[in-house]
Amino acid sequence: MKTVLAIRHVAFEDLGGFAAVFERLGYAVAYAEAGMDDLASALRREPDILVVLGGPIGVNDDSDYPFVKHEIALLERRAKSGRPTLGICLGAQLMARALGARVYPAKAKEIGWAPIALSEQGRASCLAALVPGGEPVLHWHGDTFDLPDGAVHLASTELCPNQAFAWGPAWLALQFHAETTGRGLERWFIGHTVEIAATPGVSLARLRADTAKWGTSLEARGAACLERWLRTIAD
Repeated sequence: MKTVLAIRHVAFEDLGGFAAVFERLGYAVAYAEAGMDDLASALRREPDILVVLGGPIGVNDDSDYPFVKHEIALLERRAKSGRPTLGICLGAQLMARALGARVYPAKAKEIGWAPIALSEQGRASCLAALVPGGEPVLHWHGDTFDLPDGAVHLASTELCPNQAFAWGPAWLALQFHAETTGRGLERWFIGHTVEIAATPGVSLARLRADTAKWGTSLEARGAACLERWLRTIAD
């Protein structure tokens, strides 16, 4: 059976709606817990697809969280093989760093529901299924990254010009979230309560209202995007 291994940094930032898509398409899904599991052992038998999920730490926090260095090293090795890899939020930033790009604080935190602008290449990619009519996605990050050498720019926002990139035939990095579910985001609202309260212009009431408006749509759009990516890397 084909396998998916997801590196998870905090319990509530999981594969969300993506898990059901993988399972429906015949993948066995497993998690490796960053900071808890031996990632090298978990990746000794390379999964068909590696997913690196988000989390509240940053790529530059490696002195406090040494496992960040291990993840970057694993991604550097994975890049040499070109095996399919998907990064979400922190995962995208780790992929960028592993490919030699700079990761650094954005001008401001980007938290909440907002649209992305697709590049010409983005409109020809799986992301076209995610935002067919310019619908918003979920953003939850304070850092951003430069575009790695050889990467294809796919999406941007005004605050962060590099929101998504493809690298090689089977690497996809998304700084925003397309995997979340409306129900699952309630766990985010609990887990990130301090950050929500401390971020100007962000409120729990607005997050809940926008999630009620867009959450179900994002589940369907995210599934369509993932399925299209999986078809692309299978070709």
